[in-house]
Amino acid sequence: MSKKIRVVVVDDSALVRSLLSEIINRQHDMECIGTANDPLVAREMIRELNPDVITLDVEMPRMDGIDFLGRLMRLRPMPVVMISTLTEQGAEVTLRALELGAVDFVAKPRVGVTSGLSELAGQIVDKIRVAAVAQVRRAPVRDPSAGAVSHAHVGTPAASLLGRLSTEKVIFIGASTGGTEAIKEILVHMPADSPAIVITQHMPPGFTTSFAARLNGLCQITVKEAVNGERILPGHAYIAPGGRQFHISRSGANYVAVVDDGPPVNRHKPSVEVLFKSAAAMVGRNAFGIMLTGMGNDGAVAMREMKDAGSYNYVQDEASCIVFGMPREAIAHGAADEVLPLNQIAPALVARLRSNSDKVMHRI
Repeated sequence: MSKKIRVVVVDDSALVRSLLSEIINRQHDMECIGTANDPLVAREMIRELNPDVITLDVEMPRMDGIDFLGRLMRLRPMPVVMISTLTEQGAEVTLRALELGAVDFVAKPRVGVTSGLSELAGQIVDKIRVAAVAQVRRAPVRDPSAGAVSHAHVGTPAASLLGRLSTEKVIFIGASTGGTEAIKEILVHMPADSPAIVITQHMPPGFTTSFAARLNGLCQITVKEAVNGERILPGHAYIAPGGRQFHISRSGANYVAVVDDGPPVNRHKPSVEVLFKSAAAMVGRNAFGIMLTGMGNDGAVAMREMKDAGSYNYVQDEASCIVFGMPREAIAHGAADEVLPLNQIAPALVARLRSNSDKVMHRI
């Protein structure tokens, strides 16, 4: 019999602790081995019980969940699933938690907690299972001056050679668990005249607006949530809104965003499969595909369709993934042209774009 996933629940609400414990203990493959009402109690419990996963509330007495998470990921990195209230402020805090190293999050309701958590039970236990097998790392300590150098480098005149190709090429990115930080790693290294980038990250409603705004403040390109009917422009990245399907279509010579209320695909809404299928159908050999960290197989079949239509595809390697599921499936389907560590994907893509641009310039 396989070992059960041992979970510690950290939440200041006695009701939430009780509900989460019950949900966890109903599963054949996991058990709640302890609950704590604040991070200081949790710290001692983690030392004593050595759990496989913890669930962590954000707003708690004595020390908030973000401060505790930051300390935990520096001193004793372990899989953490955040329990976040679905508000605009909660979205900002959740994104900070993912930046610090939390594997994933669940958006709990502000009212109707008992019924709300019961409805989310399947999602909660799925995310605990994913967290239990995730590759957890200490949150990197970034040198602000190093970041400035990096951005100066990608903004050099050499990068402007991409401009001639920007209107015809489109870059497609798919990601799930661990994807918010992986997407950031790609986008901050894309030059201002990058081809248009379209992105599906598995994320619920209420979080993608904050996610896009956060990235927009870090990148040379403009990052925004996709809006139905808008033109897809070079120098921009468009993120699928949470809880909606997103793909691209053509209107004359232009690419346009299609955002609709289509059904879930591969259980996801938004779905990478939906976006990547539009790449194969509408963009063909002018597409670039990037498959990043995530659980499951969403997008793998469509990424192979992209390759068959002439796209060039990059897949994140196992060592740099939080969860290798989606990249593994893309590789298994023969969809990858290159399998690279996360920090090598953007440089490889930009180098290929520059090479293509040089060829165009020489023909002129």
